[in-house]
Amino acid sequence: MSIELKSVLAGAVTLLSEAGVPSPSADANILVAHVLGVERRELSRRVILGYQLSADESSRLAGLLDQRSKRVPLQHLTGSAGFRRLDLLVGPGVFIPRVETEWVAGVAIEAASVLRDPLVVDLCTGSGAIALALADELPAARVVAVELDPPAVQWAQRNIEALGSRVELRPGDAVRCHEHLLADLAGAVDVVVANPPYIPPDAEPTEPEVRDHDPVLALYGGGDDGLAIPRGVVEAAAGLLRPGGLLVMEHADVQGAGGRALTSPPEWIDVHTQRDLTGRDRALLARRAG
Repeated sequence: MSIELKSVLAGAVTLLSEAGVPSPSADANILVAHVLGVERRELSRRVILGYQLSADESSRLAGLLDQRSKRVPLQHLTGSAGFRRLDLLVGPGVFIPRVETEWVAGVAIEAASVLRDPLVVDLCTGSGAIALALADELPAARVVAVELDPPAVQWAQRNIEALGSRVELRPGDAVRCHEHLLADLAGAVDVVVANPPYIPPDAEPTEPEVRDHDPVLALYGGGDDGLAIPRGVVEAAAGLLRPGGLLVMEHADVQGAGGRALTSPPEWIDVHTQRDLTGRDRALLARRAG
């Protein structure tokens, strides 16, 4: 039995709203478009034309809506996440890139764009989002990405291959990577960018999509303040950057002062906290002295 698309969309929005999904209308439209294999803008035309979902389409959609109502991340259901100009493959085992990180990537891209043939390193790359965006928007750049968690490494490699990107992926620990994993780049990097784990141990995320589905290794930064891993990233950046090279590191909106405290003279100059588009403290920026 077929069901009219207009009714299906209305029912999907109601179901997701009652489940507490933050953006029920958008998610319903995305899932219906995913099942039908069309762009979202095509849905309006099909509604006007009175499109009827087949029994198979209705069954597949019902399964996806049931999972989304249980707060399985939308991106896990569609298998992709938009990031700047790219569509990335994502799923269980890898951190889903956020809008805030798109902005952080933009800061790094802007900094590297004024350089000739820049060398950029993305630490804690996860799905490869920042590194892939850098390579996409800066064709002359050499981009190297580092990731420790094996499942995330696999997702990053899939994205590199799917996009045909020239990003160099090096599996390993970002902390002290200048001493071993990236020893060949020590003192030569123009920009180091990172979105490391930074959540303090007593600040468990409230969103089920994050708390129950993002990898623990990608969330908690260690130490009482969540800055143990970011502290290691700063140390690695100090060994990787050339004199005058720039560190761009994402952090929580309450960690501006803590982030700045990680970068002090004589190693660092021009240290400041950059606010994102919502006016919240979002990234540490610091230049390597020398």
